[in-house]
Amino acid sequence: MSEVVFVTGGCGFIGSNYVRHLLGVRPQAKTVVLDKLTYAGHRPNLEKEEKSGRCEVVVGDIADAGLVKGLLEKHRPVSIVNFAAESHVDRSIDEPAPFLHTNVTGTFVLLEATRNYLRSGLAPEKGLFRFVHLSTDEVHGSLELSDPPFRETSTFAPNSPYAASKAAADHLCRAYFRTFAVPTVVLRPSNNYGPNQFPEKLIPLAILRAVAGEKIPVYGDGKQVRDWMYVEDTARAVEAARRAGGVGEAYQVGADEEKENVAVLGALCDLLDRMKPRAGGKSHRELMETVTDRPGHDRRYATDATKFKTGLSWQPKVSFLEGMEKTVRWYLENPAWCESEANDMRRSSFRHPLFAECILGLFERGHGIVRQDTFEVPTISNQFSQPRGGSF
Repeated sequence: MSEVVFVTGGCGFIGSNYVRHLLGVRPQAKTVVLDKLTYAGHRPNLEKEEKSGRCEVVVGDIADAGLVKGLLEKHRPVSIVNFAAESHVDRSIDEPAPFLHTNVTGTFVLLEATRNYLRSGLAPEKGLFRFVHLSTDEVHGSLELSDPPFRETSTFAPNSPYAASKAAADHLCRAYFRTFAVPTVVLRPSNNYGPNQFPEKLIPLAILRAVAGEKIPVYGDGKQVRDWMYVEDTARAVEAARRAGGVGEAYQVGADEEKENVAVLGALCDLLDRMKPRAGGKSHRELMETVTDRPGHDRRYATDATKFKTGLSWQPKVSFLEGMEKTVRWYLENPAWCESEANDMRRSSFRHPLFAECILGLFERGHGIVRQDTFEVPTISNQFSQPRGGSF
């Protein structure tokens, strides 16, 4: 008998990577994906899974209570995993309203629908049911370099509309567990990177700008610190939480890979120097350029994932060096995906001055992302040099 997992936001970056992982490790599983397909939701991310017959994609809004109710009653899932979210800090500064709609109202609608679904008796194996909610370590605000990492008991102190909206959703999950016994599990992962990430985030943005010969923006002094986790490790963590996470619990999830942003960009440039050299032997590092820092830019995020690692026997498998190589290679080898995302950006009302012009014009100007029929990407050793000006 197949088990149905209801996944919201499953066409996005982390969501699509999770769906692929789930279907790979659970041969009897099927997924129903609800995704609004806004700028960061890309249906072709799940093209193979849809063709396999094990993934059904429904286009719609998680804040549509009638739609959510009908899907739960029709498909009777054994779990719900909520990835659906507006997630880019710069967008939340430019226009906070969509973040409140999706991240707060949407989460409320899902929780209320789940409460009624469980009360209806339609849920198979009700005692094993979990509502897994993907949050962020940004709900805790910022750390100084000397501060200990965030733990599950750390104070909430969000500094952007995005982080505030995610904090509100976390509180709703806790309230629905304590008040209505909805079996919620909240995960607060650190910064994710990897294939299929929309090119407004730091790493894919830098890759595409570098390939185009454009300046790579470095916010402020570039010494903001983040814990970087490869998306496949996050997908494994989500599945571990869905299968065995403690109901009513929240977990920090990280890879213990704290890096300054300037060091991350330096490592990326070193990889590109080997995988797609610039004309004249110039280093891609020469493209790095300081720009004005964003308002309210948090200085450091770090997370102590001891509770999750020990309680669910989970460990990250992909090192930062390995994950960066995989990520750069994927973007170089998938020009069609990148061009499709650029087209989606054309339809978006949001124009970030640091990436819009570059990404929108990237393909029109004929800057080649590596195509496999014209260029073979070499295998890179893990022994590339450390970035100048910092360590990682």
